[in-house]
Amino acid sequence: MSTASATDTDDRAQEQPSPTGPGRRRRSGRVRGVAVASTAVLAVAAGVAAAVGYGGNDGGTATASVLPPATAQVTRQTLVDAETADGELGYGETRTAVARTPGTVTWLADTGDRVGRGKPLYAVDNHKTVLLYGSLPAYRTLRPGLTGADVEQFEKNLAKLGYDGFTVDDEYTSATADVVEEWQDDLGLEQTGRVELGQVVYASGEVRVESHEATVGDAVQPGAGVLGYTRTARVVTVLLDVDDQRLAKRDAEVTITLPDGKDVAGKITGTETVIETGSGANAEPETKIEVTVAADDPKQLAGFDRASVEVAFTAEERTDVLTVPVAALLALAEGGYGVEVVDGTSTRIVAVQTGLFASGRVEISGDGLAEGATVGMPK
Repeated sequence: MSTASATDTDDRAQEQPSPTGPGRRRRSGRVRGVAVASTAVLAVAAGVAAAVGYGGNDGGTATASVLPPATAQVTRQTLVDAETADGELGYGETRTAVARTPGTVTWLADTGDRVGRGKPLYAVDNHKTVLLYGSLPAYRTLRPGLTGADVEQFEKNLAKLGYDGFTVDDEYTSATADVVEEWQDDLGLEQTGRVELGQVVYASGEVRVESHEATVGDAVQPGAGVLGYTRTARVVTVLLDVDDQRLAKRDAEVTITLPDGKDVAGKITGTETVIETGSGANAEPETKIEVTVAADDPKQLAGFDRASVEVAFTAEERTDVLTVPVAALLALAEGGYGVEVVDGTSTRIVAVQTGLFASGRVEISGDGLAEGATVGMPK
Protein backbone atom coordinates (compact mmCIF):
# COMPACT_ATOMS: atom_id res chain seq x y z
CA MET A 1 0.00 0.00 0.00
CA SER A 2 1.67 3.14 -1.15
CA THR A 3 1.25 6.86 -1.01
CA ALA A 4 2.73 9.30 -3.53
CA SER A 5 4.20 12.72 -3.00
CA ALA A 6 3.91 14.84 -6.14
CA THR A 7 5.38 18.13 -7.22
CA ASP A 8 2.51 18.35 -9.70
CA THR A 9 -0.69 16.58 -8.74
CA ASP A 10 -3.19 18.89 -10.41
CA ASP A 11 -5.05 16.47 -12.66
CA ARG A 12 -7.53 18.18 -14.93
CA ALA A 13 -11.20 18.44 -13.95
CA GLN A 14 -12.31 16.08 -16.69
CA GLU A 15 -10.35 13.18 -15.19
CA GLN A 16 -12.73 10.65 -13.73
CA PRO A 17 -11.59 7.81 -11.48
CA SER A 18 -12.33 4.34 -12.72
CA PRO A 19 -12.25 0.97 -10.97
CA THR A 20 -8.83 -0.49 -11.34
CA GLY A 21 -9.72 -4.09 -10.71
CA PRO A 22 -7.92 -6.42 -8.35
CA GLY A 23 -4.62 -5.15 -7.00
CA ARG A 24 -2.23 -6.45 -4.39
CA ARG A 25 -3.83 -7.82 -1.27
CA ARG A 26 -4.56 -5.65 1.71
CA ARG A 27 -2.28 -5.75 4.72
CA SER A 28 -3.47 -7.15 7.98
CA GLY A 29 -4.21 -3.79 9.55
CA ARG A 30 -0.64 -2.74 10.26
CA VAL A 31 -0.14 -0.55 7.23
CA ARG A 32 -2.19 2.41 6.15
CA GLY A 33 -2.15 4.35 2.91
CA VAL A 34 -3.23 4.16 -0.69
CA ALA A 35 -2.80 0.76 -2.30
CA VAL A 36 0.16 0.44 -4.67
CA ALA A 37 -0.91 -0.25 -8.21
CA SER A 38 0.52 -3.47 -9.54
CA THR A 39 0.63 -5.12 -12.90
CA ALA A 40 -2.44 -7.05 -11.89
CA VAL A 41 -4.38 -3.79 -12.15
CA LEU A 42 -3.68 -3.72 -15.86
CA ALA A 43 -6.32 -6.36 -16.29
CA VAL A 44 -8.89 -3.55 -16.41
CA ALA A 45 -7.88 -3.01 -19.99
CA ALA A 46 -8.10 -6.64 -21.02
CA GLY A 47 -11.49 -6.19 -22.60
CA VAL A 48 -10.13 -3.42 -24.80
CA ALA A 49 -6.81 -5.11 -25.48
CA ALA A 50 -8.04 -7.77 -27.83
CA ALA A 51 -9.14 -5.14 -30.31
CA VAL A 52 -6.13 -2.85 -29.93
CA GLY A 53 -3.18 -2.99 -32.28
CA TYR A 54 -0.17 -0.75 -32.68
CA GLY A 55 1.18 0.06 -36.08
CA GLY A 56 4.87 0.82 -35.51
CA ASN A 57 6.93 3.67 -34.06
CA ASP A 58 5.28 6.61 -35.80
CA GLY A 59 3.73 8.01 -32.62
CA GLY A 60 0.53 6.03 -32.74
CA THR A 61 -2.14 4.63 -35.01
CA ALA A 62 -5.31 6.61 -35.62
CA THR A 63 -8.55 4.90 -34.74
CA ALA A 64 -12.19 5.58 -35.40
CA SER A 65 -13.56 8.79 -33.95
CA VAL A 66 -15.29 7.06 -31.06
CA LEU A 67 -14.18 9.05 -28.04
CA PRO A 68 -13.51 7.29 -24.74
CA PRO A 69 -16.12 7.66 -21.99
CA ALA A 70 -13.67 9.60 -19.80
CA THR A 71 -10.27 11.25 -20.10
CA ALA A 72 -7.28 12.19 -17.95
CA GLN A 73 -4.17 14.28 -18.37
CA VAL A 74 -0.56 13.26 -18.78
CA THR A 75 1.20 15.03 -15.89
CA ARG A 76 4.87 15.62 -15.08
CA GLN A 77 5.60 15.03 -11.41
CA THR A 78 7.69 13.33 -8.78
CA LEU A 79 6.34 9.84 -8.15
CA VAL A 80 7.12 8.22 -4.83
CA ASP A 81 6.55 4.61 -3.80
CA ALA A 82 6.12 5.18 -0.07
CA GLU A 83 4.37 3.40 2.75
CA THR A 84 3.60 4.01 6.40
CA ALA A 85 3.58 1.10 8.86
CA ASP A 86 2.95 0.69 12.58
CA GLY A 87 6.02 0.03 14.69
CA GLU A 88 6.96 -0.55 18.30
CA LEU A 89 9.53 1.58 20.09
CA GLY A 90 11.45 -0.47 22.61
CA TYR A 91 14.73 -2.30 23.00
CA GLY A 92 14.38 -4.81 20.20
CA GLU A 93 14.22 -8.57 20.46
CA THR A 94 14.32 -10.17 23.91
CA ARG A 95 16.72 -13.09 24.22
CA THR A 96 16.76 -15.63 27.03
CA ALA A 97 19.77 -16.69 29.06
CA VAL A 98 19.35 -20.34 30.03
CA ALA A 99 20.90 -22.45 32.74
CA ARG A 100 23.61 -24.85 31.51
CA THR A 101 23.96 -26.78 34.75
CA PRO A 102 21.42 -28.05 37.32
CA GLY A 103 21.18 -26.18 40.57
CA THR A 104 19.45 -23.44 42.52
CA VAL A 105 19.24 -19.83 41.40
CA THR A 106 21.01 -17.82 44.08
CA TRP A 107 21.26 -14.38 42.48
CA LEU A 108 19.81 -12.38 39.55
CA ALA A 109 20.68 -8.99 38.10
CA ASP A 110 17.73 -6.62 38.58
CA THR A 111 15.35 -5.90 35.71
CA GLY A 112 16.40 -2.68 34.02
CA ASP A 113 20.06 -3.20 34.95
CA ARG A 114 22.67 -2.74 32.25
CA VAL A 115 25.31 -5.45 32.26
CA GLY A 116 28.59 -5.07 30.38
CA ARG A 117 31.52 -7.29 29.49
CA GLY A 118 32.85 -9.34 32.41
CA LYS A 119 29.91 -8.55 34.72
CA PRO A 120 27.61 -11.24 36.17
CA LEU A 121 24.06 -11.81 34.91
CA TYR A 122 22.97 -14.45 37.43
CA ALA A 123 24.33 -17.17 39.70
CA VAL A 124 23.41 -20.83 40.13
CA ASP A 125 24.63 -22.51 43.33
CA ASN A 126 26.56 -19.26 43.92
CA HIS A 127 28.57 -19.81 40.72
CA LYS A 128 28.40 -16.61 38.69
CA THR A 129 27.56 -16.56 35.00
CA VAL A 130 29.20 -13.54 33.38
CA LEU A 131 28.55 -11.69 30.14
CA LEU A 132 31.16 -11.67 27.38
CA TYR A 133 30.93 -10.26 23.85
CA GLY A 134 30.76 -12.42 20.76
CA SER A 135 28.51 -13.98 18.15
CA LEU A 136 29.38 -17.63 18.80
CA PRO A 137 27.50 -19.17 21.75
CA ALA A 138 29.35 -21.19 24.36
CA TYR A 139 28.86 -24.84 23.46
CA ARG A 140 31.68 -26.76 25.18
CA THR A 141 34.07 -26.65 28.11
CA LEU A 142 37.29 -24.84 27.16
CA ARG A 143 40.49 -26.47 28.40
CA PRO A 144 44.17 -26.77 27.40
CA GLY A 145 44.74 -28.51 24.07
CA LEU A 146 41.58 -27.24 22.37
CA THR A 147 41.56 -25.04 19.28
CA GLY A 148 38.79 -23.22 17.48
CA ALA A 149 36.92 -19.98 16.92
CA ASP A 150 35.32 -20.22 20.37
CA VAL A 151 38.76 -20.26 21.97
CA GLU A 152 39.82 -17.13 20.09
CA GLN A 153 36.55 -15.38 20.96
CA PHE A 154 37.05 -16.10 24.67
CA GLU A 155 40.72 -15.03 24.63
CA LYS A 156 39.77 -11.72 22.94
CA ASN A 157 37.43 -11.04 25.86
CA LEU A 158 40.16 -11.82 28.40
CA ALA A 159 42.44 -9.34 26.65
CA LYS A 160 39.69 -6.67 26.57
CA LEU A 161 39.21 -7.18 30.31
CA GLY A 162 42.89 -6.32 30.84
CA TYR A 163 44.41 -9.76 31.29
CA ASP A 164 47.74 -10.53 29.62
CA GLY A 165 50.54 -13.12 29.63
CA PHE A 166 49.05 -15.21 26.81
CA THR A 167 48.66 -15.00 23.02
CA VAL A 168 45.24 -14.22 21.59
CA ASP A 169 44.71 -16.91 18.96
CA ASP A 170 42.61 -20.03 18.43
CA GLU A 171 44.75 -22.23 20.73
CA TYR A 172 43.93 -22.82 24.40
CA THR A 173 47.40 -23.21 25.88
CA SER A 174 48.75 -23.63 29.39
CA ALA A 175 49.38 -19.89 29.39
CA THR A 176 45.70 -19.34 28.67
CA ALA A 177 44.79 -21.66 31.54
CA ASP A 178 47.00 -19.67 33.94
CA VAL A 179 45.22 -16.46 33.01
CA VAL A 180 41.83 -18.16 33.31
CA GLU A 181 42.71 -19.15 36.89
CA GLU A 182 43.48 -15.50 37.64
CA TRP A 183 40.16 -14.46 36.06
CA GLN A 184 38.27 -17.11 38.06
CA ASP A 185 39.92 -15.95 41.28
CA ASP A 186 38.79 -12.37 40.61
CA LEU A 187 35.21 -13.63 40.16
CA GLY A 188 35.31 -15.75 43.32
CA LEU A 189 35.05 -18.96 41.31
CA GLU A 190 36.94 -22.21 41.76
CA GLN A 191 40.31 -21.85 40.02
CA THR A 192 40.29 -24.74 37.57
CA GLY A 193 41.89 -23.15 34.51
CA ARG A 194 38.94 -24.43 32.48
CA VAL A 195 35.90 -22.48 31.29
CA GLU A 196 32.94 -24.69 32.12
CA LEU A 197 29.58 -24.49 30.38
CA GLY A 198 27.47 -22.05 32.36
CA GLN A 199 30.32 -19.73 33.32
CA VAL A 200 29.79 -17.32 30.40
CA VAL A 201 27.00 -16.01 28.16
CA TYR A 202 27.83 -14.27 24.89
CA ALA A 203 25.98 -11.27 23.48
CA SER A 204 26.81 -8.70 20.81
CA GLY A 205 27.42 -5.99 23.40
CA GLU A 206 26.13 -4.50 26.63
CA VAL A 207 22.67 -5.81 27.53
CA ARG A 208 19.68 -4.62 29.52
CA VAL A 209 17.89 -7.10 31.79
CA GLU A 210 14.33 -7.18 30.54
CA SER A 211 12.72 -9.88 32.70
CA HIS A 212 13.24 -12.72 35.14
CA GLU A 213 12.30 -16.18 33.94
CA ALA A 214 13.12 -17.66 37.35
CA THR A 215 13.29 -16.32 40.88
CA VAL A 216 15.96 -16.68 43.55
CA GLY A 217 15.50 -20.06 45.17
CA ASP A 218 14.14 -21.80 42.09
CA ALA A 219 15.65 -25.12 41.12
CA VAL A 220 16.64 -25.15 37.46
CA GLN A 221 17.71 -27.78 34.98
CA PRO A 222 19.90 -27.32 31.89
CA GLY A 223 17.94 -25.43 29.24
CA ALA A 224 15.61 -23.68 31.68
CA GLY A 225 15.24 -19.94 31.17
CA VAL A 226 16.78 -17.77 33.87
CA LEU A 227 16.35 -14.22 32.59
CA GLY A 228 15.53 -12.25 29.46
CA TYR A 229 17.74 -9.49 28.09
CA THR A 230 17.76 -6.97 25.25
CA ARG A 231 20.15 -4.51 23.71
CA THR A 232 20.51 -1.20 25.55
CA ALA A 233 19.74 1.19 22.68
CA ARG A 234 16.11 1.98 21.95
CA VAL A 235 15.02 0.92 18.48
CA VAL A 236 11.81 0.66 16.50
CA THR A 237 10.67 -2.75 15.30
CA VAL A 238 8.29 -3.06 12.34
CA LEU A 239 6.73 -6.23 10.93
CA LEU A 240 6.13 -6.05 7.18
CA ASP A 241 4.35 -8.47 4.88
CA VAL A 242 6.62 -10.33 2.50
CA ASP A 243 4.96 -8.38 -0.34
CA ASP A 244 6.52 -5.23 1.14
CA GLN A 245 10.08 -6.56 1.22
CA ARG A 246 11.08 -3.83 -1.27
CA LEU A 247 10.77 -1.36 1.63
CA ALA A 248 13.25 -3.21 3.83
CA LYS A 249 16.54 -1.94 2.47
CA ARG A 250 19.37 -1.75 4.99
CA ASP A 251 20.62 1.81 5.60
CA ALA A 252 17.55 3.29 3.88
CA GLU A 253 16.29 6.51 5.47
CA VAL A 254 12.91 6.53 7.22
CA THR A 255 10.82 8.91 9.30
CA ILE A 256 9.57 7.90 12.76
CA THR A 257 6.44 9.65 14.04
CA LEU A 258 6.27 9.55 17.85
CA PRO A 259 3.02 9.48 19.88
CA ASP A 260 3.28 13.26 20.44
CA GLY A 261 3.35 13.85 16.67
CA LYS A 262 7.06 14.68 16.53
CA ASP A 263 8.93 13.36 13.46
CA VAL A 264 12.37 11.83 14.01
CA ALA A 265 14.78 10.89 11.24
CA GLY A 266 15.95 7.29 11.31
CA LYS A 267 17.62 4.55 9.32
CA ILE A 268 17.04 0.83 8.77
CA THR A 269 19.76 -1.01 10.68
CA GLY A 270 18.66 -4.60 10.15
CA THR A 271 16.14 -6.92 8.52
CA GLU A 272 15.23 -10.49 9.31
CA THR A 273 12.70 -13.02 8.04
CA VAL A 274 10.56 -14.32 10.91
CA ILE A 275 7.69 -16.79 11.21
CA GLU A 276 4.62 -15.76 13.19
CA THR A 277 2.77 -18.81 14.46
CA GLY A 278 -0.43 -16.92 15.25
CA SER A 279 -2.96 -17.96 17.88
CA GLY A 280 -5.93 -20.28 17.88
CA ALA A 281 -6.39 -23.88 16.81
CA ASN A 282 -6.73 -23.03 13.12
CA ALA A 283 -4.02 -20.38 12.95
CA GLU A 284 -1.48 -20.87 10.18
CA PRO A 285 2.16 -19.71 10.36
CA GLU A 286 2.82 -16.48 8.48
CA THR A 287 6.13 -15.23 7.14
CA LYS A 288 6.99 -11.62 7.99
CA ILE A 289 9.91 -9.28 7.45
CA GLU A 290 11.09 -7.83 10.77
CA VAL A 291 12.72 -4.44 10.24
CA THR A 292 14.83 -2.74 12.90
CA VAL A 293 15.05 1.05 12.76
CA ALA A 294 17.35 3.30 14.79
CA ALA A 295 16.94 7.04 15.27
CA ASP A 296 19.72 9.21 13.84
CA ASP A 297 19.72 11.10 17.15
CA PRO A 298 18.70 8.72 19.99
CA LYS A 299 18.22 11.71 22.32
CA GLN A 300 15.10 12.60 20.36
CA LEU A 301 13.49 9.45 21.76
CA ALA A 302 13.95 10.67 25.32
CA GLY A 303 10.77 10.44 27.34
CA PHE A 304 9.53 7.28 25.62
CA ASP A 305 10.53 3.91 27.03
CA ARG A 306 8.04 1.84 25.05
CA ALA A 307 5.47 3.23 22.66
CA SER A 308 3.56 2.62 19.43
CA VAL A 309 4.94 4.73 16.59
CA GLU A 310 4.55 5.12 12.83
CA VAL A 311 7.38 4.59 10.37
CA ALA A 312 7.32 6.08 6.87
CA PHE A 313 9.35 4.05 4.35
CA THR A 314 10.33 5.15 0.84
CA ALA A 315 11.05 2.29 -1.55
CA GLU A 316 11.68 4.35 -4.67
CA GLU A 317 11.35 7.90 -5.98
CA ARG A 318 11.24 9.09 -9.58
CA THR A 319 11.56 12.82 -10.20
CA ASP A 320 10.23 14.82 -13.15
CA VAL A 321 8.56 11.94 -14.98
CA LEU A 322 5.43 11.69 -17.11
CA THR A 323 2.56 9.84 -15.44
CA VAL A 324 -1.00 8.75 -16.16
CA PRO A 325 -3.59 6.95 -14.05
CA VAL A 326 -2.96 3.21 -14.05
CA ALA A 327 -6.46 2.67 -15.45
CA ALA A 328 -5.43 4.54 -18.63
CA LEU A 329 -3.08 1.72 -19.65
CA LEU A 330 -4.22 -0.62 -22.41
CA ALA A 331 -2.78 -4.10 -22.92
CA LEU A 332 -1.73 -4.29 -26.58
CA ALA A 333 -2.58 -7.38 -28.61
CA GLU A 334 1.04 -7.75 -29.75
CA GLY A 335 2.36 -7.36 -26.21
CA GLY A 336 3.25 -4.47 -23.95
CA TYR A 337 1.06 -1.52 -23.05
CA GLY A 338 -0.19 1.66 -24.60
CA VAL A 339 -2.45 4.64 -24.00
CA GLU A 340 -5.26 6.07 -26.10
CA VAL A 341 -4.26 9.67 -26.92
CA VAL A 342 -7.23 11.95 -27.66
CA ASP A 343 -6.67 14.54 -30.42
CA GLY A 344 -9.82 16.59 -30.79
CA THR A 345 -12.46 14.24 -32.18
CA SER A 346 -10.09 11.40 -32.99
CA THR A 347 -7.87 9.09 -30.97
CA ARG A 348 -4.72 7.09 -31.56
CA ILE A 349 -3.00 4.32 -29.66
CA VAL A 350 0.56 5.06 -28.51
CA ALA A 351 2.79 2.30 -27.15
CA VAL A 352 4.45 3.16 -23.85
CA GLN A 353 7.12 1.86 -21.56
CA THR A 354 6.05 1.73 -17.92
CA GLY A 355 8.18 2.58 -14.90
CA LEU A 356 7.25 3.14 -11.25
CA PHE A 357 3.68 2.43 -10.07
CA ALA A 358 2.52 4.46 -7.05
CA SER A 359 -0.68 6.00 -5.69
CA GLY A 360 -2.78 4.85 -8.61
CA ARG A 361 -0.48 6.39 -11.22
CA VAL A 362 2.27 4.97 -13.39
CA GLU A 363 5.40 6.43 -14.94
CA ILE A 364 5.32 6.24 -18.75
CA SER A 365 7.47 7.13 -21.73
CA GLY A 366 6.77 6.86 -25.43
CA ASP A 367 7.03 8.59 -28.81
CA GLY A 368 4.93 11.72 -29.09
CA LEU A 369 3.86 11.85 -25.43
CA ALA A 370 4.07 15.18 -23.66
CA GLU A 371 2.86 16.83 -20.47
CA GLY A 372 -0.72 17.99 -20.81
CA ALA A 373 -1.74 15.43 -23.43
CA THR A 374 -5.20 13.91 -23.02
CA VAL A 375 -5.58 10.15 -22.71
CA GLY A 376 -8.65 7.97 -22.62
CA MET A 377 -9.91 6.25 -19.51
CA PRO A 378 -11.82 2.96 -20.01
CA LYS A 379 -15.29 2.94 -18.49
